[in-house]
Amino acid sequence: MNNIEYEKAVNLYMSSIYKVALNACRNTADAEDIVQTTYEKLWKCNKTFTDLEHMKKWLIRVSINECNSLFRTPWIKKRAAESELEKLSFSTPEKSDLYYALDNLTQKEREIVHLYYYEEYKVSEIADIMHMSETAIQTRLYRARMKLKTELEKEGWK
Repeated sequence: MNNIEYEKAVNLYMSSIYKVALNACRNTADAEDIVQTTYEKLWKCNKTFTDLEHMKKWLIRVSINECNSLFRTPWIKKRAAESELEKLSFSTPEKSDLYYALDNLTQKEREIVHLYYYEEYKVSEIADIMHMSETAIQTRLYRARMKLKTELEKEGWK
């Protein structure tokens, strides 16, 4: 990969990769580390991408794998929960409620919700990225929606 292609990938997808990592890690320091590692792997890889969308899917998959690796480390398992998320500000209370309701989902459910609603991938594309069946993606998406509905109803949403 040459410098121009690499810079283009960074400019196009940095925000998306950061959001995927932040969604999984729920803390900015870890998300930034994941993004850095993901782009380092892109720089070192010898893979030929068919198009930009193929590269984006590859970057998302690598960032998810990096998050999973992070969660398997002993020190992360023992680290106390950080209150860093409380520092985030939102344009409306509804967006804040929704963001914090996502905390009640598992990491895998949050990843799928993020890819479906925020990155606007289809179920088939998410299945390809996650290396899962479409049925499994649909099931996780359904469970995540039900959990979110329950949480938001507690907050007074209808």
